[in-house]
Amino acid sequence: MSAPALAKLNDDLAAAGFLLLGSFEPSADDGVPDIADGRPARALSLVGSTGPSLWGPLTSAREYRDGAPHPMDRYTKRELTRLAAGHGRKALFPFEGPPYFPFQQWALKCGGFSQSPLGVLAHETYGTWTGFRAALLSPDPVILPDRSGEPGPCEGCRDRPCLTACPVGAISTETGYNVSACKDHLHKGPEIACWSGCLARHACPYGQDHKPHPENALFHMKSFVGL
Repeated sequence: MSAPALAKLNDDLAAAGFLLLGSFEPSADDGVPDIADGRPARALSLVGSTGPSLWGPLTSAREYRDGAPHPMDRYTKRELTRLAAGHGRKALFPFEGPPYFPFQQWALKCGGFSQSPLGVLAHETYGTWTGFRAALLSPDPVILPDRSGEPGPCEGCRDRPCLTACPVGAISTETGYNVSACKDHLHKGPEIACWSGCLARHACPYGQDHKPHPENALFHMKSFVGL
C-alpha cells in the first residue's frame, strides 16, 4: 500500500469517526480468515474510535435516530464495510459471532496496548477509551511502523489509580473485574457519579484528552446495563 493510499484511508476513516490503531502481518496462529476471494491477508489493520471522535458522526447518522437497537454497531458496519470495499479491503467486526474474532489478541500484536486491571486494553495515547470497531484485511502490506510486541502503558504505571477509584471495589488485581458488583451499583440510579463514565477509567492517567462526552458516556452506560 502506497503512502498516499494510506493517507487517503486515514482521512476517510477520520471523516466517519474512526482511526487506525496499528497493523501487523498475520501468521497462521492469529485466527485471521482469508479474504473473500481466498487470498490470505497480508496485513490486518485495527480500526477503533475514541469517545470524541465517533460521537459526532454517530449522532448525525440515521442509525442513531431510527430508534432501532444497536445504533453504534449498525453505523459502524455500514460505514466501515463501505470504506473497506472502496480501499480494496475486507472488514471484520467484533460484534459478529459466535464465534467471535480475537480483537484483544490482535490489538496486543499491533503494539502499544497492554492489559489493564479493568479488563479492557489500555493504549499509550488513548488510555482505556479506545473502542475496537473493525479489522481491515488487505491482500497487500500496509506501510505502518512495525510496532508489534511494543508494550502498552500499564507495565510502566506505578501509581495505578484505577485500582482505588471504583466506589464499590469492583476492580482488583487478584480477582479482576467484578461485573455484577459494577452493574448492581449502576442500578441504584443515574444520579450516581459512575453514570458519567467508569470512574476507574477516568482515573487512568493515559488518554485524558480522549474521554467521552457526558452524553456519550451515558449512551454507553445505558447499553452496558441493558436500558
